[in-house]
Amino acid sequence: MYEKILIAFDGSDTAKLALAEALRMAQLTGGRLCVAHVIDVVAPFGMGLTYVPVELLASYREEAKTRLEAARSEAKAAGVNCETQLLEVAGVTQSVADCLQACASRFGAQLVVLGTHGRRGVRRAFLGSVAEEFVRNAQCPVLLVRGEPA
Repeated sequence: MYEKILIAFDGSDTAKLALAEALRMAQLTGGRLCVAHVIDVVAPFGMGLTYVPVELLASYREEAKTRLEAARSEAKAAGVNCETQLLEVAGVTQSVADCLQACASRFGAQLVVLGTHGRRGVRRAFLGSVAEEFVRNAQCPVLLVRGEPA
């Protein structure tokens, strides 16, 4: 069944719910988990800023590594084989969803689990939706886990 499961994990409450669901699925299928965190410095700083301070980027990376290690520990406690991937958006032409698609392809994911914040209306139009963009181009089944209403 689902032997390779990719979970996008940013440490948010919604991502934690998605991780719990991915762990349940991996336990049921005997699957292996890949927990991926994407650092996107382009989106917040892309509007005219050409230099991202190295200290800020290093801080993002350390925070992401801490989140990934916590997810790995949770998987280990659940008896699930797990690897982690720290990814970075390559430039203004790549989105977080693109980055996750490439990771899913490299990993050979048979299922991708994503948290969704359930934004609607103007908030969704303004903030966009990584989950929605990912699903549109998905090459494998995608399980969306809904967070608390926004």
